[in-house]
Amino acid sequence: MFDFDATLPLMAVQFLLLAALLNAIFYKPLTKVLDERDNYVRTNKLEAQERLTKTEQLTNQYKQQLAEARKQSQAVITSAQTEAQKIAAEKVAEAQKEAQSQREQAQREIDQQKQEAMSSLEQQVDALSQQIIEKLLEPAHG
Repeated sequence: MFDFDATLPLMAVQFLLLAALLNAIFYKPLTKVLDERDNYVRTNKLEAQERLTKTEQLTNQYKQQLAEARKQSQAVITSAQTEAQKIAAEKVAEAQKEAQSQREQAQREIDQQKQEAMSSLEQQVDALSQQIIEKLLEPAHG
């Protein structure tokens, strides 16, 4: 069966030391990096949602402005129909172009920030993977 001599307690102590060492060197830094990455992603996602909300608010503002411009153009039509139609068409075109430009700009910014976040995360994952590989291979060589 088993001989309970000094090797069993020695093996238990070695195991506990290895577990404590792995926790201090590997698991705590890994957990910290993962938490930081999670916070970074969460922050970027919130910022993107805020930008999207602002974009929607701008769109609604432009829609309201467009509706006001249409009401004004209706009043002007009664006094000078041809001139009012010209002005209304120009204002509507400007408002739509501006709204479209704002939406496109906001989308470009969101896409750019998303790309930057993904690139940063990929770099962090690569660096972390390299560190893990080095840590795992380090005891094998030493």
